[in-house]
Amino acid sequence: MAELGNNSKAGLVTALNGALADTVALYFKTKNFHWHVAGPRFRDLHLLFDEQAAQLVGTVDAIGERVRKNDEFTLTSIGSVAKQTNIADQDDVTITADAMVTELRDDNRKLHTRLGEVKDAAEGVGDNATSGIVDDWIDQCEERIWFLNQTSK
Repeated sequence: MAELGNNSKAGLVTALNGALADTVALYFKTKNFHWHVAGPRFRDLHLLFDEQAAQLVGTVDAIGERVRKNDEFTLTSIGSVAKQTNIADQDDVTITADAMVTELRDDNRKLHTRLGEVKDAAEGVGDNATSGIVDDWIDQCEERIWFLNQTSK
């Protein structure tokens, strides 16, 4: 990462790249579950997971561009995502639909925490544009958590 000359702004970029890593990892996990869900709720969950994955991938570019607008570098590979994400892989394609819902809910909560870090860091350096746009990402994340939580009952 290039020298920013501003440690606070470096913290914002680190938070943004962390949110980017979590979003990419959560997108891939959500698609994984979309592809592999089975059981009596297949159709509903298959569609829900696809809708949520589309929402996640829709924020990936916006997060990356916020990093670039701060004249810094984004994540560059699956390896760089893996090093920075808080979202654990799930390679078991036979887990139950209920377990998928619970895992995605909990992972969205992790992303929500990370987005809160972006909000705090943006406000700390007076980056009003990032502070404003992260509100939308947080709202989308809260909606996913809500839907998954209600589905898990």
